[in-house]
Amino acid sequence: MKRLALLAALAALMTVAGCADEKHYPLSGDECGPADPVQDVRPPDCPQGS
Repeated sequence: MKRLALLAALAALMTVAGCADEKHYPLSGDECGPADPVQDVRPPDCPQGS
């Protein structure tokens, strides 16, 4: 039972941590600026067939 509660708490934390708008970093909550270098980072395209 403790394991289930721990997994539920972890899932809830991950869900809340991922909730952020485009103007804030999801984990720290710090505000993003137009000069931040991460603004141009994009995930690579998935290869065909994966």
